[in-house]
Amino acid sequence: MAGRELLIRTLDLHRDFQMGHVTVHALDGVSLTVEEGEFLGVMGPSGSGKSTLLHLLGGLDRPTAGHIWVRGQDITALDENELAAYRRQEVGFVFQAFNLISTMTALQNVEFPMLFARVPPAQRRERARYLLETVGLTDRMGHKPTELSGGEQQRVAIARALANDPAIILADEPTGNLDSRTGAEVMEALARLNREQGRTIIVVSHDPAVVAFAGQCIHLLDGRIADAPTPP
Repeated sequence: MAGRELLIRTLDLHRDFQMGHVTVHALDGVSLTVEEGEFLGVMGPSGSGKSTLLHLLGGLDRPTAGHIWVRGQDITALDENELAAYRRQEVGFVFQAFNLISTMTALQNVEFPMLFARVPPAQRRERARYLLETVGLTDRMGHKPTELSGGEQQRVAIARALANDPAIILADEPTGNLDSRTGAEVMEALARLNREQGRTIIVVSHDPAVVAFAGQCIHLLDGRIADAPTPP
């Protein structure tokens, strides 16, 4: 799409982990750009650095070296409070394990992030209802996670990720605990958010069926971007 603005840029990202006496280079010089409204797939085998990259982009972790700019702001230079505000305002997370609160209903789970943003109760409830309707769960709002299927739980997680209206959705193996049909439904829900609302979505997966939904795709291997073609 012409005229899209640059949203994310990384330069020479490194992330090292110490495992006993061995240094593991989880990311080894990753530079990439993501435009506003892009749907980016990040592929690669287990241990290639996919989740590490997602955690850095989401401000859940800090790089050992390198920079990440979001809307021109270097998030690697932010302090902990500023980074928390960045996560709350700009980023929505979707995880493989759903990470829903078991004692809360679907509606309460979606409301939960808005508590920290100090959204008034009536407004929280109204927005949570709207988001659950958006992901096709109008009839499941009062159900707790144990009363929902895996696909329904993941759609609650997507609605929760949208609670504070973030520009960026980061999904880490979002279909990893789902069968192929349910996984395709979850990916279609994400694709619809990208298509109809212009959300910028980055999905990490080792499953080619998942990244087939992406407009662009990069392949990670041993912490580096491999020279691989993007899907049509």
